[in-house]
Amino acid sequence: MTRLRFDANLKWLFTDMPFVERFDAAARAGFAAVEYASPYAYEARHLRALLDNAGLEQILINTPMGPAGSPTRSGCACFPDLVDEYRDGVLSGLEYAAALDAKFLHVVGGIVPKGVSADRAFARYVANIAWAAEQARGTGIRLLLEAQNKRDAPGFLLASQAQAAAVVEAVGDDVVGLLLDFYHVQIGEGDLVRTFEKYQDITLHLQIADVPDRHEPGTGEIAYSTLFRTVESSGYDGWIGCEYQPATDTVAGLTWMKELAV
Repeated sequence: MTRLRFDANLKWLFTDMPFVERFDAAARAGFAAVEYASPYAYEARHLRALLDNAGLEQILINTPMGPAGSPTRSGCACFPDLVDEYRDGVLSGLEYAAALDAKFLHVVGGIVPKGVSADRAFARYVANIAWAAEQARGTGIRLLLEAQNKRDAPGFLLASQAQAAAVVEAVGDDVVGLLLDFYHVQIGEGDLVRTFEKYQDITLHLQIADVPDRHEPGTGEIAYSTLFRTVESSGYDGWIGCEYQPATDTVAGLTWMKELAV
């Protein structure tokens, strides 16, 4: 059995303080690593210094996304007319990931654009992921693909682990793997233990939050104690990102680690 390792998602945790102060807060709370969606508002060297000063490891960043409410708010990997923008975003993401020593770059799938069929959007997505894989090959950075539930992300391209896994198989799992988020899986598919076991071999990163309110484990319907035992006994040796909105205070809510992840 392997000991579970949790990292703090700084977009979601410690939000009562400015972003640049969350690194030290995460370290004080006992985290050894962090992830967050977007580093692009900051110089990479500034973020690198924050990581080093706090003694933290960077696990994951996302490719660039458009502003809230825009068509590209969940990325543009499936947009047939935005190939150049997508490629620029991937190259920027790889540059930041390398500067931060991040293990993973999550290539965000995107919402199927208006006027484009799901089949055409998916075909463009697969071609775009294949191109990104060629850019990442040899860098040591792995690309992650994530399916998102359509309650929270209506129209999101990837709706199931099976669909995401098919892209991994088509492109090559030497560079690309799954980001399996138990929150999204519970809402969209359920059967969490068997879903994890089915795709374990190509799952490179996990994320957690409880359902229905996306708070910390133990606040909703997911049997996280059972789920954590399954993950631990499986031999999974990756990180688990805490991508949830604390029900009250981040630090006060961390008691779930001792209560459930044992």
